[in-house]
Amino acid sequence: MSLSTRIEAKLREAFSPERLSVIDESAQHAGHQPGFAGVEGTHMRVRIVAQAFAGMTRLARHRAITELLQPELDEGLHALAIEPAAPGEETRW
Repeated sequence: MSLSTRIEAKLREAFSPERLSVIDESAQHAGHQPGFAGVEGTHMRVRIVAQAFAGMTRLARHRAITELLQPELDEGLHALAIEPAAPGEETRW
């Protein structure tokens, strides 16, 4: 199972999102550090809209997702961009 598939499954189970995109942006970061070739699964973006985020601060939403995905971060996920929203909130995507 790919990292993006694993992340998506964990987010769906934890937050039951209305909308969810897990985007692997690793290739866009090739060459940013010496020897980094843009290996799959190092830089991910999560865009998620879920009722579970209603009433939560932006920081609380980020913490909830980061805590859920801590094992992936410990296993080598280098960067995680998080764009959380509750239903009805404006998104840029």
